[in-house]
Amino acid sequence: MLHVKGLRKTFGDKVVLDDVDLDVAAGEVVCLIGASGSGKSTLLRCLDLLEQADDGDVWLGDTELTDPALDVDAARRRIGVVFQAYNLFPHLSVLRNVTLGQRKVLGRGRRESEARALELLDRVGLADRASAHPDALSGGQQQRVALVRAVAMDPELLLLDEVTSALDPMLVAEVLQVVRDLAASGQTIVMATHEMDFCREVADRVVFLADGRIVEQGPPEQMFTAPADERTRAFLARHLPAAG
Repeated sequence: MLHVKGLRKTFGDKVVLDDVDLDVAAGEVVCLIGASGSGKSTLLRCLDLLEQADDGDVWLGDTELTDPALDVDAARRRIGVVFQAYNLFPHLSVLRNVTLGQRKVLGRGRRESEARALELLDRVGLADRASAHPDALSGGQQQRVALVRAVAMDPELLLLDEVTSALDPMLVAEVLQVVRDLAASGQTIVMATHEMDFCREVADRVVFLADGRIVEQGPPEQMFTAPADERTRAFLARHLPAAG
């Protein structure tokens, strides 16, 4: 599904991604972990073409995303992204937030797009809030709507960038449940997160980054119980004391 080779990104003199290689299979859930500034968010932004890599290759299926001749809009239609901030349109209802992209980008009619939106909103327990505006929702509800909006576009690849970090701890569980359900449905997900228990439960693979490089990766059981690299062990000792 996704092939990344030799990806490099700098901002001025600062190297943010340094020779990153990553392969993600269809239906796989990959959790990116690491300290703030390790390169997780920049990697996701390069994958969605919000940042232009300085070097390296990125392929989505048989499409080279780093090809200068790429139709960027067509490529982005295949990728869903949800950020820390909900980025909902405040002047639109929940239903219109979820249907707008379907109608404008995918060309779906009103009936089809609304049916898809209501189906997904019902799955996350928000069908009864379809006519509400974002400011009437809790943070957790807004983030669930943001997830629904991304999934409604039927993306091949879903990128999640710290989607719970702006939430009150009491609201984190409801958002993670939506991600858990998406993973169970076979959605391909690359997710930057600090939710270690969630990674242990849901991820197929955990990737640890430090200083813009992938230091170590493997299945959750291996990463959390027997990490090979000292930097991984030090990071997990801070975030998972039992694993230190």
